[in-house]
Amino acid sequence: MQFIPQILFLLALAFGLIFFARNVKRLRRNINLGRDLDRSDHKSERMSKMMRVALGQSKMVTKPIAGALHVIVYVGFVIINIEVLEIIIDGLFGTHRIFAFLGPVYDFLIGSFEILALLVAISVILFWIRRNVIKIRRFILSEMKGWPKDDANYILYIELVLMALFLTMNAADLHLQTVGAAGYAHEAGLAGAFPVSQFISPLFDGMSVGSVIAIERAAWWIHILGILFFLNYLYYSKHLHILLAFPNVYFSNLKPQGEFKNLQAVTDEVKMMMDPDADPFAEPAEGEDDEMPAKFGASDVQDLSWFQLLSSYTCTECGRCTAECPANQTGKLLSPRKIMMDTRDRLEDVGEKLNKNKDYKPEEDDKQLLDDYITREELWACTTCNACVEACPVGIDPLSIIMDMRQYLVMEESAAPAELNNAMTNIENNAAPWPYNQQDRLNWSKEA
Repeated sequence: MQFIPQILFLLALAFGLIFFARNVKRLRRNINLGRDLDRSDHKSERMSKMMRVALGQSKMVTKPIAGALHVIVYVGFVIINIEVLEIIIDGLFGTHRIFAFLGPVYDFLIGSFEILALLVAISVILFWIRRNVIKIRRFILSEMKGWPKDDANYILYIELVLMALFLTMNAADLHLQTVGAAGYAHEAGLAGAFPVSQFISPLFDGMSVGSVIAIERAAWWIHILGILFFLNYLYYSKHLHILLAFPNVYFSNLKPQGEFKNLQAVTDEVKMMMDPDADPFAEPAEGEDDEMPAKFGASDVQDLSWFQLLSSYTCTECGRCTAECPANQTGKLLSPRKIMMDTRDRLEDVGEKLNKNKDYKPEEDDKQLLDDYITREELWACTTCNACVEACPVGIDPLSIIMDMRQYLVMEESAAPAELNNAMTNIENNAAPWPYNQQDRLNWSKEA
């Protein structure tokens, strides 16, 4: 009977990790639906950027208040969860504070964890107030209604509850160590330092040892089960960026933001046109004529690159991109955040259909990213200023998706706005976007 808690803990741990592994497998499958993209270059530069931006939070602190709160939550949550290793060992082997032999080092660690837990709880409360009381504009736009708003609040509630459970567990543990309860007392004295929970521990004075043990065990179990739940909730939440921010920053674009990619097929065609020795009537090489022409641009998620799909899952929905977007600020329909959210929603829809039918093909679906999720009005509202790319704290590039979808509209559907079609026609005929003959181009200088 004494091994039942360890067995139950092992089962809970195994279930949580297996379910998490299943979600990771599905996540990887969905991302790999995208087109191939080589981002294996400049490894040292990419590593440096990842350490600076993802680990060092350099772009997060450009907004001082939100940045400082986020750093506290980020650092606190990561460091506090170091104790999960001790909880796992204690849970599997039925021990109590297995690392207590570290002495002063252990006291420093537990004390640091508690201070950070309090700071995280305060930061989470302030985050909740910013979202739900102050109602900062970027948190109340139309795309943040329903699940996105609820998801953000759920995360705050979970983090607050986990910190409360951690401090309650330590407070009960401190009380039990102080009264010398069996299984909790240590010959060397107190195991750990408790700068915060020492103020909670007096609440247990006058309670029976059995009652305090029940509270401590309940807090311990709910805490570790809550962490396992949170780990698996990430897949369904915007907080997946906790895991994906690092690879997303590492594989982000290193080229100048104003540099757009050229389509290789178009480049090859232009080179042939400019080559005086090229024969436009030459027979294609054997096998080339049988190849299906590549699709220009993107109309659905499988037309985007794997990095763009990775970015859709990495999006934190913070809205910094939308807050900086001049089109959005002037009342246009475009929201760069919504572009990323819509891409993820469509990708999840495709993923769910693949879960039910592994032979499902997105290109045969009656829905697609263009029109069913992202409207043409949104795409043409973009000024291509790169403000959204510059603002993103984790290296996401909404503009690349917009440009790929615009490319599809122009090159596959010939569906550019009339103004753009006129400009392109003028460039073709007059070598300038204006409808004036080249010979009349300097007439203005004669008007005095």
